[in-house]
Amino acid sequence: MLLGVARTDGDAADSFQFPNHWPLQADLLRWCHTMGPGMAVLLILGGIVYLLFGMYTFKILVTLNSAIMGAYLGAVVGATSGTAIPAAIVGGLLAAAATWPIMKHAVGIMGGVFGALLGATVWRLCNLDEAFIWSGALTGIVFCGLLSFVLFRQCIMTYTSLQGSVMLVFGSLALIFKYDEVSNSLIHSMQLKPFLLPLAIFIPTLLGFIYQQAMYPATAGAGGSSASHGHGPPAKK
Repeated sequence: MLLGVARTDGDAADSFQFPNHWPLQADLLRWCHTMGPGMAVLLILGGIVYLLFGMYTFKILVTLNSAIMGAYLGAVVGATSGTAIPAAIVGGLLAAAATWPIMKHAVGIMGGVFGALLGATVWRLCNLDEAFIWSGALTGIVFCGLLSFVLFRQCIMTYTSLQGSVMLVFGSLALIFKYDEVSNSLIHSMQLKPFLLPLAIFIPTLLGFIYQQAMYPATAGAGGSSASHGHGPPAKK
């Protein structure tokens, strides 16, 4: 039992549904607790890829993000007619096909999504009126979305490092929560010190950005001038 909620199959099935309120730290921990080990390992492996190779493979990763979102929206639409799986496949393929040729704009959209999440999170952490949390989200959308067109490479590194860090931290927590002896003390510490979870996400994000900046400089490989215009690594001669 974690946070007063027992693990059940129903909880696990609901773990990927959007909550009816802005998720608090307790909601995120509960989601990690109900996550299966297979999904946790997948998140950890994906997080490592996003953290270390985000700049080098940004086209593939951005397309993958779009495909996942398209599949989710397709499943939501198809659920009304009992065709969730076929609709998810079609939605994912359409989103991926639409993303590849407009990669620079797709990065801007991804930046807007991350900006909305970041803005809403900051709004919530500042204990501002939750009725106007959309203001923080809208500010994040505008700022991060426009910034993606000005600092293209740096934004790619930031967004992929942030996403990779979130995936890595949540996947690791999900595995740790399988051991009650460790999870109980960890949860108690995180409840007493709410800044631990944001800090655990911020540190890998910063390290991932520094690593990518060092490995993919602006004058070489995937970080070359071609990347600044929305293209991948130059072809080898």
